[in-house]
Amino acid sequence: MHRIPPKYIRIAGIVAASLLVILIIGGAIVYSKREALLQSAIIKLKAKAKKEYNLDVQIGSARFTGLATVAFDGITVVPQNRDSLLSIKKFDVGIKILPLIFGNVKLADLNMDNGHLNFTNINGVKNFDFLFKKKKDTTVQRQKVDLSELANNLIKQVLYKIPDNMQVNNFLVSYKGDTTSLKLLTQKAVIDNGNLTSTINVNDGAATWHFAGTMHPSEKEIDIKLYADGKKVEMPLIEQKYKLKLNFDELTMRLTDVKHSSGETTVESYFGVRNLLINHKALSSSDIVVPDGAIEANLVVGSNYVSVDSSSVIHLKKITAHPYIKYTLNPSKIYELKVNTGWLPAQDIFDSFPSGMFESFQGIKVAGNLNYSFNIYLDTAHPDDVQFDSSLNKDDFKVIQYGKADLRKLNGSFVYTPYKNGKPLPSRIIGPENPNYTPLDEIAPDLRNAVMTAEDPTFYKNRGFVEEAIRKSIATDFKEKKFKRGGSTISMQLVKNTFLSQEKTLARKIEEILIVWMIENNNIMTKARMLEVYFNIVEWGPNIYGIREAANYYFGVSPAELTLGQSIYLANIVPKPSKGLYAFLPDGSLRPGLINYFNSLGRLMAGQYLTKRDTSTAYGFYSVRLKEGLRKEIAPVDSVTATQMLNASDPDDDIVLPIITPLSEPEKPRQTFLQRLFGKKDTVAQKLEQKLKDEENQRINNIDTAGKTKKQLRQEKREIKRQQKAKRQDLKDKGLL
Repeated sequence: MHRIPPKYIRIAGIVAASLLVILIIGGAIVYSKREALLQSAIIKLKAKAKKEYNLDVQIGSARFTGLATVAFDGITVVPQNRDSLLSIKKFDVGIKILPLIFGNVKLADLNMDNGHLNFTNINGVKNFDFLFKKKKDTTVQRQKVDLSELANNLIKQVLYKIPDNMQVNNFLVSYKGDTTSLKLLTQKAVIDNGNLTSTINVNDGAATWHFAGTMHPSEKEIDIKLYADGKKVEMPLIEQKYKLKLNFDELTMRLTDVKHSSGETTVESYFGVRNLLINHKALSSSDIVVPDGAIEANLVVGSNYVSVDSSSVIHLKKITAHPYIKYTLNPSKIYELKVNTGWLPAQDIFDSFPSGMFESFQGIKVAGNLNYSFNIYLDTAHPDDVQFDSSLNKDDFKVIQYGKADLRKLNGSFVYTPYKNGKPLPSRIIGPENPNYTPLDEIAPDLRNAVMTAEDPTFYKNRGFVEEAIRKSIATDFKEKKFKRGGSTISMQLVKNTFLSQEKTLARKIEEILIVWMIENNNIMTKARMLEVYFNIVEWGPNIYGIREAANYYFGVSPAELTLGQSIYLANIVPKPSKGLYAFLPDGSLRPGLINYFNSLGRLMAGQYLTKRDTSTAYGFYSVRLKEGLRKEIAPVDSVTATQMLNASDPDDDIVLPIITPLSEPEKPRQTFLQRLFGKKDTVAQKLEQKLKDEENQRINNIDTAGKTKKQLRQEKREIKRQQKAKRQDLKDKGLL
């Protein structure tokens, strides 16, 4: 081994000794001046809080009580013209020396007595709104933020502020709003060498919560649980504010590691819950209970995205699934979601459904295996190119015993109870025992073809779902910023009306999808039988159910006698049955605004060789006449009101008519003699055209220009004009322009 010459050892020793002397001298100077430095720092803190946030910060006294320990008394923070935000009687904090030398502030000890953090939101006035105000600085040019670096630094700062030892006594956190309030009094919270214990009084004794576990921030390891004494942990503020009932027996949270490399910050975490109960009218009409659920979440933050990696695992009773979620911020916002379960025992899947959901399957016995996969990719810059696919594959799957709902019941006669506005109407038998029941072969082929073309063109080919229709629905709903277009098939409509309640909840919609899959993919019903039942239960008007009642009500004929024009009219009102009579003028003829719908649907039918092409009578439009005895019931409304009513979806129906794209340019509606003579446009079309122009101008004027380049503004304006053009074309296709 090569030996270091003594000369170099002496030089190194002299250098080290010199540095030590300099540090000692510097430390002595800092130590002697520390009180002055502390007071100077407090003055700067007060000035900054006042200038940037309008906060009045007061500190009764501040002094060093040790080498790196500061004691504060009488701290108050009051926003200008707002209620007091914070008050602390006594606050002692100790800083670790070694990290401080390298510029990192890590807490060693923290003691606090008698504090109150008070949030108020009364009549729209918040005492914490300064938290959401952005500082204005026109001299600094905006730069792109690296989310990975930001996340890594933020996590570090949070972990650094967790002390090795802590004792908090009587610290109250309260919130008071116009209709909601909450009090959380930490009677005692202790961290002793990384072991956490606490006692929290909720709303003056309504409950007692405990946070307990281990916290080792230096090793980036945290493992804590939240539970309550003798009862569930409830979230009263959430229930008051959002009408969401949420409680659980125990919540477990773990942070196992944080890494930062190659431009990514990875956070390995775990969240588990026992006996989670959720109740909200948008989710389900009854309590949803998850006995045992967890997610091992591996969060990855890149320079411009946040994602949950596919190595993450969701646990729900007996089943597991791998989720992948990614949100990209720029250059355009992109949403990605994937879920894959892999092959699982089918019975385990049904047994793992949370109680309060999917009641139709309670008690079902199945065999075989199932594998579910889901994928959606939406780039907001190109919403029409959205990707969507969802599949449930089976391996030797079969039903051994049906559950609460016997999915075979539609194969024979059964009792059907329609609902309107959540209230049941008189029940009726769907079967030969009912004189109004109509077999499929006694229904005019034109009606069958018209309804299938409008509602579900691939009915005989699909397995209950049309992914392309759902994909287009997602794109349309995103562009319109609302749920405007549905993707339901005839199978889905049938299941919704015969097996499920009429509540509009997420649980009911998922249950509908599962039942459709069971029926369509396990040959429980034939397509012909499904279509026959559909035509005998579908609503065609106020208390008009089944095609025989509809044909007689509107035209005084039997289902077999319906003409092409009458069939297209009936297909048109399926999504909005209560508005059917608005389509007619007092003389019993159809309103001219519907002619383009007839031409569009007629061309689609002709393109499938379901009818002959018709350029003279608009596929029976001019021959349709409402039954004479019914004409007196037509509401006396103007064309604009009638058009709005016809264009609106029925409020009691969540199925929206698919947009019909004509195979060629639609024919222009015929004008009256006076319109041809004076060149005057239809009043309805004029008003709709002006409304579209006003809407386009308003959207352009409301563009947020903050921080955007001229090129970005031009792109937004072009996108708005493109959307308005598409909406205008849609209205033309429907005969409204």
